[in-house]
Amino acid sequence: MTTVDTPLPSATENEAAQIQRANDSGRPVVVFVHGLWLLPSSWDRWSELFEEAGYATVTAGWPDDPATVAEAKEHPEVFAGKSVGDIADYVDGIVGQLDAKPAVVGHSFGGLMTQILAGRGVAAASVAISPAPFRGVLPLPISALRSSSAVLSNPRNRHRAVPLTYDQFRYAFANAVEEDEAKRLYDEYSVAGAGEPIFQAAAANLNPWTEVKVDAKNPERGPLLIISADNDHTVPWAIANASYKKQRHNEGVTEIVKLEGRGHALTIDAGWHEVADTALEFVRRFV
Repeated sequence: MTTVDTPLPSATENEAAQIQRANDSGRPVVVFVHGLWLLPSSWDRWSELFEEAGYATVTAGWPDDPATVAEAKEHPEVFAGKSVGDIADYVDGIVGQLDAKPAVVGHSFGGLMTQILAGRGVAAASVAISPAPFRGVLPLPISALRSSSAVLSNPRNRHRAVPLTYDQFRYAFANAVEEDEAKRLYDEYSVAGAGEPIFQAAAANLNPWTEVKVDAKNPERGPLLIISADNDHTVPWAIANASYKKQRHNEGVTEIVKLEGRGHALTIDAGWHEVADTALEFVRRFV
């Protein structure tokens, strides 16, 4: 059994404690990966649900993630300079400390990380929720461009941490909820995000050396579910479905589900339980 006496070089103290607890539990493990403009705490309710279902959980952060939203808002600069490769390798390092392959569940850019890790053969099963596109995913709807405009409108944002204004968050995340809920979600969850992954994703199909790539053909990829939201401005159905079409050539189980009346905030808004239940049902089949 893996013993973790001190924080791992590639993990915070909290992550190291979660890894230790997961390994000691003997339970199957689920690793959650957040996306841009959120923190690991966005998965707290999901973690509780999966724990009640018999899993041990790890809420993986990105490099230098602050512990709380309040801390993140005081020091937004810590998010700057993180690339897709940096983040994927960081989460891979966390997964590598587990005694057995976990299920991996990710949202948005976390959904991209989920598919990258699955393509590396380190996941027992994967759920990618409204996943950011990877090289070879060609659709680029206008709403996705508008959702990214807070970053892409200024080339200097590539190396910056970029927060969303409320109006930007309302459009990109919370368009499918009422105004009061949108404001609450913005206050409770929204933090600055690294600009570089957005620029990398935007140029992925033009750059053969991009880090924004997924090995969808790896026979060790394992079962994969993509969950899409029909009113998602940031990752519209066209993007999620194109990702599915790339992944379905894998010999493993590949499925896609479209949830009605939902936007990009589907993992944190009042309807999160429906999404979590969909993911849990899939994970239970294989892990």
